[in-house]
Amino acid sequence: MAWQQLHIQCKKSQAEIAETLLLEADALSISLDDAGDQPLFEPLPGESPLWDNVIVSALFDTSVNLENISQSIANQVIATRVWQSCVDDKDWEREWMKNYYPIECANNLWITPKWLTPPKPDALNIMMDPGLAFGTGYHATTRLCIDWLTEQDLTDKIVLDYGCGSGILGIVALKRGAKAVYAVDIDPQALLATQQNAKCNGVLNQLQVFLPQAFEQFCQNNPNLCIQMIVANILAKPLIALAPYFSTLIEPKGDIVLAGLIENQVADVKTAYQAFFDMHNDFAFSSQEDKHWHRLSGKKSR
Repeated sequence: MAWQQLHIQCKKSQAEIAETLLLEADALSISLDDAGDQPLFEPLPGESPLWDNVIVSALFDTSVNLENISQSIANQVIATRVWQSCVDDKDWEREWMKNYYPIECANNLWITPKWLTPPKPDALNIMMDPGLAFGTGYHATTRLCIDWLTEQDLTDKIVLDYGCGSGILGIVALKRGAKAVYAVDIDPQALLATQQNAKCNGVLNQLQVFLPQAFEQFCQNNPNLCIQMIVANILAKPLIALAPYFSTLIEPKGDIVLAGLIENQVADVKTAYQAFFDMHNDFAFSSQEDKHWHRLSGKKSR
């Protein structure tokens, strides 16, 4: 069965009403895309940012008269342009998988979607489900942390993965010799994804997952808890707020790596952590596509 789509390009202030009108016209699905080339960074919880110029696309079956819908929307939405397209029928359940492929990281470590065969069986292969949560190796900030982890001696260390997402950083740490990982995230779905990916990689028995409040309680109940490394790939504002808290968790000379930073955020984050850590190793990608992403790392100073 073939399908048809109606596309509306408009300012973000018009996107919500366009979406509402399309749903009222019995659209089967709605998608929002960037009409320009404007980056959107990972939002804070509860935020739903949009590009300044948006393409709202609605899927309909071929029995629907799109001309009538187009005219109705044109009377109520200020649109730059409105157009139609045809969509061939596909196995949509598997179509999204085509966008994922094995990724080679530093020091012979590969991230491979779990339904594919690793291209280098003798490498350190991390098998992931890219559809479960943020952080599956395809984003630059995740790769920054993975590359850093591959340079560390992780033997028998206890690691805190704060903002664990898919759990990939904790899993990499365990596969490279860490003794245990505590994985913390505000999203219960992320904790489930972390457990599923850990099981897929044979490290589930070395990993515990927590919501933030549960982890705080766990630390209170275990006053002698020893954490030797913290990895946190989140946002600048929560990273700044967490600096004093992280300093109470990690042992002296323990290592910390922070990512999810763009250039104009690095100085503020570094300042927040320098009260507790000897920060160094500012790093950014040199590629044009990823050059705005930065990483900081350091050691607990006392």
